Amino acid sequence: MGGGVLTSHADAANIFSDSDNASKLTPSVVIICIVAASAGLIFGYDVGVSGGVTTMAPFLEKFFPFVLQRMADAKQSQYCLFDSQTLTAFTSSFYIAGLVSSLIAGAVNTTTGRRGSLIIGGVVFMLGTALNAFAFNLWMLIAGLLLLGFGVGFTNQAAPVYLSEMAPPKWRGTLSTGFQLFLTLGVMLACIINFAVAKHGSDYGWRIALGAGGVPALIMTIGALFIPDTPSSLIQRGKVDAARRSLLTVRGRGTDSEAELNQLINQNKAVTEANQNPYKLIMERRFRPHLVLAIAIPSFQQLTGISVIAFYGHVLFRSIGFGSDGALIGAIILGAVYIISTLVSTYVVDRLGRRILFLQAGIQFHLPDCTGDSFVYGDRDRRDKTFIKERRRCSIGSDM
Repeated sequence: MGGGVLTSHADAANIFSDSDNASKLTPSVVIICIVAASAGLIFGYDVGVSGGVTTMAPFLEKFFPFVLQRMADAKQSQYCLFDSQTLTAFTSSFYIAGLVSSLIAGAVNTTTGRRGSLIIGGVVFMLGTALNAFAFNLWMLIAGLLLLGFGVGFTNQAAPVYLSEMAPPKWRGTLSTGFQLFLTLGVMLACIINFAVAKHGSDYGWRIALGAGGVPALIMTIGALFIPDTPSSLIQRGKVDAARRSLLTVRGRGTDSEAELNQLINQNKAVTEANQNPYKLIMERRFRPHLVLAIAIPSFQQLTGISVIAFYGHVLFRSIGFGSDGALIGAIILGAVYIISTLVSTYVVDRLGRRILFLQAGIQFHLPDCTGDSFVYGDRDRRDKTFIKERRRCSIGSDM
């Protein structure tokens, strides 16, 4: 939960009308935001690596031999090779743990601060990568993914809030998209490592791929030990002097940051004196538009299916007939597209505004949907017959 209260645009303008300190981009704030944004790297890496290892023969042979057998028996259709409940349990355990941890991460974020949540998430994530790298059975593998999900649940809540609270208003959009940029870099890094280790064809390949996620987690955790917590979080916990030092660090020495500090103190005081439960407060009529947007934007973003493409990209390519190397190369190409589009968004978000990006993205989403539907339904009768036939075969041979 972020510190402070909602203010109007006029109030925000008046806060810094006498000084441009809050809009100054200092080297320290850039470095600090890079460290915090690197939390996206561990999330993106795990999203990219999990789908990749499920296409590696040594990994499937050890944990999912029935899937490997189907691949060997398949002569034409690749439709249901990965139709496995245990394989689904492996891939979905990461998101289930992330969902559960996100329900408690907000409270931890408030009591320990944004920096504390980053450290906790990083440590838990490293434990998960260790379990995965040295897994000798399926349940150890799933336990590792559960820890990864718990770790990411904490860092995904803390990092975006940290960035928005530390970034100068003028650069808030640019610096806040750093989390998404590192996420796409993590996906790309995982795809490259998957492609590199898959060449070895040994039991160590998938272990290296899964264990390598501990490296960015270690870097982020160590970095988080040396960055200050956000002024809003420190004030919220009664640490005004520490908040002053934090503000001087990010705004630069020799600048007058007292006006911004006093505003944060007044905001926290107003929240404290109101003594209102934040969950009840957000349900009030005046905040209803904010609540709808806060729920609708991320929900519709996920319903577009972009996370499915990122997570199961390797499997999707294999299912349509690509070889193992081809599927991994296809995932690398997707990762490159993610990075390029994120860099464009980072450049224009503070120049054109958020609304323009939403409108452009909505239009862009419809274009491949329309062309994809035309392709899928172009020969509908034949596809329907193939689907029914393959679905019946999968239902008979599916593992329990």
